[in-house]
Amino acid sequence: MAKAVKKQALGRGLSALLKDPDNDIQSATDKNADKVVGNIIELDLEHIEVNPFQPRSNFNDETLQELATSIRELGVIQPITVRKLGFNKYQLVSGERRFRASKLVGPDTIPAYIRIANDQESLEMALVENIQRQDLDPIEIALSYQRLIDEINLTQEKLSDRVGKKRSTIANYLRLLKLNLIIQTGMRDGFLSMGHGRALVNIESRQDQIALYEKIVGQNLSVRDTENAVKNYHQKDVPKPTKSKVETPTYVSSGVEEISKHLSAGIKVKTSELQKEVLQFLFIPREEFERIKKLITGA
Repeated sequence: MAKAVKKQALGRGLSALLKDPDNDIQSATDKNADKVVGNIIELDLEHIEVNPFQPRSNFNDETLQELATSIRELGVIQPITVRKLGFNKYQLVSGERRFRASKLVGPDTIPAYIRIANDQESLEMALVENIQRQDLDPIEIALSYQRLIDEINLTQEKLSDRVGKKRSTIANYLRLLKLNLIIQTGMRDGFLSMGHGRALVNIESRQDQIALYEKIVGQNLSVRDTENAVKNYHQKDVPKPTKSKVETPTYVSSGVEEISKHLSAGIKVKTSELQKEVLQFLFIPREEFERIKKLITGA
């Protein structure tokens, strides 16, 4: 009798197979799993729940409505991906915008690829697939990288292989998470680019970060202007070298006074940084110069 039910279920197609409790598929090794896993099947929207591991948290209402209008006219062109949780119960792995937009316009079903994965695999699939998207902001990408490192226990090197990005690229994204949360929000809202963020992260003081961030937004500074501002910020904090004061030895200063009296001429001493004392005669006429020369040389 059970065999007859299964045979009848197969005849009703894949959707009917999934709704048959006698043919419930829980793992890739279950019978008929190959007919379901990896195939596109129309699933009831009410049986799909959102993914708690979804790295994206911002969904623009305007663009979501535009997608909903497109789905109303053309349907869902690219299927979503779900993982099977239990009998007739699924969880999104990717495609939340399509899922949300479909619910706005009211179709009862949505085309979906079905996967069987545990929580860790689902998180990794969701994160890696979302990182490849072109419309993620830099902070969303950085947070996704950080979650892959923290929750999947990937090193930056392994993460580089997994997502197909250079290690230096991943490191640059991760550094953005050192920015003040206000600045991170500004990046997510499009007030400044990743280039601005990469420059700002070189300022350790959160208060000074905010001050320059407000200047960037208020004066519409370019990335180059921001880089120069950060450079000037660091230069002003570097103490300028001060010249050490060189003391004239007592024997020189006292001796010069005697020489000046003997020659009846104005003389001063200049001490150089090389610790050498130089006698300098004040400006004198030629006749006076010849007189002093005669006194010194005896000629």
